[in-house]
Amino acid sequence: MYAWLHDLLCDRKGGTVFTCFSAWHFVYIAAALLAVLLLCLFLKGRDLQIRRKTATILAGVAFGLYVADFFLMPFAYEAIDIEKLPFHICTATCVACFLSRHVRALGRFRVPFALLGLISNLVYLIYPAGVMWHGVHPLCYRVVQTLLFHAVMTAYGAVTLLFDEEKLSFKGFWRHVVTVAGMTVWALLGNLLYEGAAGTYDHAFNWFFVRQDPFGLFDPAVAPWVMPFLNTTLFLLVEVLIIGIACSVRSCRKKTRSA
Repeated sequence: MYAWLHDLLCDRKGGTVFTCFSAWHFVYIAAALLAVLLLCLFLKGRDLQIRRKTATILAGVAFGLYVADFFLMPFAYEAIDIEKLPFHICTATCVACFLSRHVRALGRFRVPFALLGLISNLVYLIYPAGVMWHGVHPLCYRVVQTLLFHAVMTAYGAVTLLFDEEKLSFKGFWRHVVTVAGMTVWALLGNLLYEGAAGTYDHAFNWFFVRQDPFGLFDPAVAPWVMPFLNTTLFLLVEVLIIGIACSVRSCRKKTRSA
């Protein structure tokens, strides 16, 4: 059984290779965005209960894909990839978004989690570096699972932000600050706990890019002191921009209706 599943899920090398902004990459992006658009059109005009249920289902699907991946990794990669522990921003927001739908105490952070999840997962869909590094076939498990997961998380973020009863606004912006800063601290904790060597274990991680920037712009000795603050600042600036646009659109609609 293992041999059959390994042959089915393992990386496919040789022939067509998945690369950034290739035809296959654009197909994945277009499919994801089309699915989000169709879902939003379906939910437009629906009652709040259906919208909430749809968002909850999407959060559950994303979380299910994430958990299932740990069980399928041994067949695909012959080992469990601990890089996929929930310390990168995409995997961390997946868990956070799922919990925010089921744990009342986290309900107040549902929209901040969704916004951060939308930004991070959409960025990964556009630049899926973790997939490209392996030089594998566009239809192998690694590519399909990774891009499907990020597409579902993108859809969840869009549905929550567009159809949740709590609209994006600068009121309560402290929750967005706490969310982004908290995720940064969480990633720092993960890097601190899991980095090191003992016996056959020897790993150095860069979850949420808080140790080194992905483009190598900073000196390796300086980056760990810069990246946590730079990440937090950049994500908050993007959130301010998105919230500002959302507020402006609502204001224009109100003026149009009252005119």
